[in-house]
Amino acid sequence: MKQLRLRFQQKGFLDKYFTGESMDYRQIIALFLPILIDQAFIVGLNLVNTAMISSSGVAAVSAVNMVDSLNIFLINVFVAVATGGTVVVAQYKGSGNDLMVSRASASTVSSVSMLALGIGLLIMGFHNPVLNVLFGSASADVLDSARIYLIGSSISYVGIAVVQAVCGALRGVGKTRASLALSLIMNLLYVLLNVVFINVLDMGVLGMTLAVNIARYAGAACALYYLFKLDGTLHLRIRDLFHIPLSMLKKIMFIGVPFAAEQMFFNGGKLLTQVFIVSLGTYAIATNAISGSLAMVFQIPASALSLTIVTVVGQCIGRGNIEDARKFIKSFLWLGSASLALIGLILMPLFRPLVGIFDPPPEIVDDIFLVLLVNTIAQVPLWAISFILPSALRAAGDSKFTSITSMMTMWLFRVILGYILGIVLGFGILGVWLAMNCEWGVRGALFLWRFRGKKWYAHKLI
Repeated sequence: MKQLRLRFQQKGFLDKYFTGESMDYRQIIALFLPILIDQAFIVGLNLVNTAMISSSGVAAVSAVNMVDSLNIFLINVFVAVATGGTVVVAQYKGSGNDLMVSRASASTVSSVSMLALGIGLLIMGFHNPVLNVLFGSASADVLDSARIYLIGSSISYVGIAVVQAVCGALRGVGKTRASLALSLIMNLLYVLLNVVFINVLDMGVLGMTLAVNIARYAGAACALYYLFKLDGTLHLRIRDLFHIPLSMLKKIMFIGVPFAAEQMFFNGGKLLTQVFIVSLGTYAIATNAISGSLAMVFQIPASALSLTIVTVVGQCIGRGNIEDARKFIKSFLWLGSASLALIGLILMPLFRPLVGIFDPPPEIVDDIFLVLLVNTIAQVPLWAISFILPSALRAAGDSKFTSITSMMTMWLFRVILGYILGIVLGFGILGVWLAMNCEWGVRGALFLWRFRGKKWYAHKLI
């Protein structure tokens, strides 16, 4: 009897906060769970990969972390355009226009792939100047490994671009299970190949480079096969990828370009803080890399919510239901903060076994603990309003405000304050992370102010 009463209370809670005219809690859970599993696998596999490359020494970890900071900067540019596609697809899905859903999906895959090809060729052509400008103060062995990994990563950009674009379109129509399957194929293959190339064949950074290319292009092949042969709702043909209507491209770019610019400035700021960290030495780079990997584990459920809300709010706006969009945004924000608090309480006591995965030098373990503890406390009130809320505003078409706000706060607080705290005042890695936490708070406060008004949903995208 008690269990039955509890079940009714849970259903009442879900109905109250996660059910509206546009969709109910069952649909939201069906969207969220595959994305949650996907995020957990991506972060978990990232941990495993970092742990595997740790066996090749601190120089290898430092090289991979340095180049990955640049990879994230570049990959997020075309992921931003893919997000523009997700928003357009979701709004057309909400309005019930299946023909335009199909066209938006095809345009997303084409535009993102071409952008990734251009970026990849550019980086391959200028890899030496890029490495010298960003990481010239690193040791020679770190730079040699970084050069191999950067060229190899650039070759793989088109592969991951196709997967991201297809997954973005599928999330827009609510097909998160198919998106999950494609992501798992790519990421699990990546880990298996890393085991073979790094652990078995002892190929180090070169092995990781081969693994990432094979996995991403295999994932791209599976994504295109699903799109053309297995999917029965989007009705795409191969020739659709070579015909991009200008009007559709404008809609995708209306969301994608400001977001891409934001990602460039945002991750450019991260790159600059990485330059500060490189100047602090190899141990500081390793401390930052391991702290960053562990922080991502704490943020898995919240990150999944920030992806889910794009589809939820996009479809609500497509139906013209602003009240539903407002209700769901508030519920997602509270749920995001609650998940961060819960995960922090569960995982912080497990710090020793978690950090042991990376086999770090004993000298940096206490530094990692302090950085992670401060970040875990700060993210409970600040992360959701800084990351989930802008995803929701962007899904409503409010891309310029979110992008300009993110760019300004990033450079004013994370970069400048990070330099002052980390380098000038001598707080080191902790100072850089404290500046990041301050930036979350300022950015989140501005997004909350925007959300309380009416301008965020005034854009007519479709």
